[in-house]
Amino acid sequence: MSTLFLMGGLFLIMYFFMIRPQMKKAKETRKFREGIEKGQSVVTIGGIHGKILEVNETTILLSVGGNKMKIEKAAISSTSQVNEQEIQQKS
Repeated sequence: MSTLFLMGGLFLIMYFFMIRPQMKKAKETRKFREGIEKGQSVVTIGGIHGKILEVNETTILLSVGGNKMKIEKAAISSTSQVNEQEIQQKS
């Protein structure tokens, strides 16, 4: 009986320290990607900074330095805090 309690306790510890935080992070990431809107400045997983021109179901059209790129929504890492004018001034 005590081994059953020990196994149950180990499962609960594993759930609260490993599984639950991973599920929470995945939910937040999914919510972020669904909330992406036209006109936002974003950064891709590869480090490309750009401005969203068009949003489709699974892809987005990204403006990067006057060029357009079509990428998957899953490739968006975060929103960019860098202003597009600052990027053009550095060029």
